[in-house]
Amino acid sequence: MKVWRLVLMLIVVFTAAMLGTAWWWLQRPLPLAFPTVELSIEPGSSPRTVADAWVQAGVQTDARLLYQWFRASGQSRRIRAGSYELEPGVTPRSLLDKMVQGDEAFERVRLIEGWTMRQFRAELAKAPHLRPTTSAMTDADLMRAIGRPGVTAEGHFFPDTYVYSRGVSDVTVLRRAAQTMQQKLDAAWTERAPNLPLRSVEDALVLASIIEKETGRASDRARIAGVFNNRLRIGMPLQTDPSVIYGLGEAFDGNLRKIDLQTDTPYNTYTRGGLPPTPIAMPGLAAIRAAVQPEPTRALYFVARGDGTSAFSDDLAAHNRAVNQYQRSLRRSP
Repeated sequence: MKVWRLVLMLIVVFTAAMLGTAWWWLQRPLPLAFPTVELSIEPGSSPRTVADAWVQAGVQTDARLLYQWFRASGQSRRIRAGSYELEPGVTPRSLLDKMVQGDEAFERVRLIEGWTMRQFRAELAKAPHLRPTTSAMTDADLMRAIGRPGVTAEGHFFPDTYVYSRGVSDVTVLRRAAQTMQQKLDAAWTERAPNLPLRSVEDALVLASIIEKETGRASDRARIAGVFNNRLRIGMPLQTDPSVIYGLGEAFDGNLRKIDLQTDTPYNTYTRGGLPPTPIAMPGLAAIRAAVQPEPTRALYFVARGDGTSAFSDDLAAHNRAVNQYQRSLRRSP
């Protein structure tokens, strides 16, 4: 009996020691090989695969211990796929909590009003931890990839700040931006002013892109929209420089010349009437709303004053006087 008691005591002591060691290990910060350790867990990854992956990523512990902890916790099947980041101080317990709660690491990319599709794509290519699956695609390929085949890419992505999980594809961000733009457009179109010369929501998007590029001061936006709506209504050419510049593409060197205004392209609104065939940039919400809710005005012309605002005129004679006044002052300014 004494032997059995001794064996039982040893078993109790050993079990207590093991439990104490386990408790101590669970509360201790895990050594990390780097200041931060990052890991993307793919859907369907087994607990053993996750444990091995953390050790390979830089968590300096025995992968078998992590795996056994995941199993013993009863929560191993609740580990969520996603992108995670560990910083010094993380314990085995807090590591598992992070994965079970889906406490992922996120990044942000900001897409700016007035940017072209080329600028959008360049910014996405630089975005941290965003998988560049569209880098070799044409714009048409990209639109097919997001489920919008046959739709032009230019103008159809809403400029905003987008938050994404690390390791996701750039298609994910683009799809969300395209869906947001469509939602904003549809909402604005339902609230459009009566008797607009715009035939469709696509026309509104094209005009909004021009307004976005023409506006130097937010307070002028609705009146600029009014000028363009007035011109469309009477069949007067829009004569907007940003569309001409867009049509020049990479050939534009920053200096718009008289010959450029006279050279016909689909985007030259001096040589062609109506709206250009596609948007020329990505308009923000304010420009979209201005396009469909323009300020009532008799003005048919406007010219930049040089301070970000515009001078508006109802007739050509007044416009020419404003051009002479403000262009002359611009030439005199240092």
